[in-house]
Amino acid sequence: MRISVELIPRGEAELLTDAAMVRSVMPQVNAFNIPDLMRFPTRSWDACKLTSGILPASIPHIRAIDIPPGEELPIADAIEAAGLREVLVVRGDPPHDMGHRTYPNSSEDIIRRFKRHSPNLRVYAAFDPYRAGFRDEMTAVHRKLEAGADGFFTQPLFDLRLLEICAEMLHGQDVFWGVAPVLGQKSQAYWETTNRVIFPAGFVPTLDWNRDFATKAVRAIQGFGGNVYFMPIRVNLAAYLTDLLPS
Repeated sequence: MRISVELIPRGEAELLTDAAMVRSVMPQVNAFNIPDLMRFPTRSWDACKLTSGILPASIPHIRAIDIPPGEELPIADAIEAAGLREVLVVRGDPPHDMGHRTYPNSSEDIIRRFKRHSPNLRVYAAFDPYRAGFRDEMTAVHRKLEAGADGFFTQPLFDLRLLEICAEMLHGQDVFWGVAPVLGQKSQAYWETTNRVIFPAGFVPTLDWNRDFATKAVRAIQGFGGNVYFMPIRVNLAAYLTDLLPS
């Protein structure tokens, strides 16, 4: 099982500090994945070039709506030049800065372009059981597979029953299953409102509940042969990750 931790590229020094911290408190980790966030100056692929000195497997998130049209794909050249072998393509949210140019690409458009331009690059797509009904999401899964997707990163899940259902839906695919701590009522409300998450009846937005759930989720993911990525946003990395997994 591959274990990735998502890092926020706030700045080069802070990123490297966080990467070293994760490596120290969770020795089982063997990859980082890094989103491309417009509010920070460091692009995801540049951040991954930095963290690849700590863990070679660093996976940048690529926002499809940021890619200009045409057959050229300079971003793929930059990714390969950095020695990176995997990317995650997401559609991307519209920027708050309206001066930032975007394009009407779907994630399938950019997956297809990556596979044409860099056939040896492993390209992951997104899977989100909350954004639409299961049928619509599986239709999207098939479109992404037809475009050339090699696997999926899921939206973080918070219910073991939903995890098992989604595992059946994605049976046979290479999947990184998302696990994220949600701490406090404001954070819970954000996930419910923005990401349309439905938490299980027994959910409590505490560190103890989230660590206990993470342990159970990893055990279930191991059982069906998947990978996991942790998204420890707005939480002390050491407090959440230390001794989270058996040595």
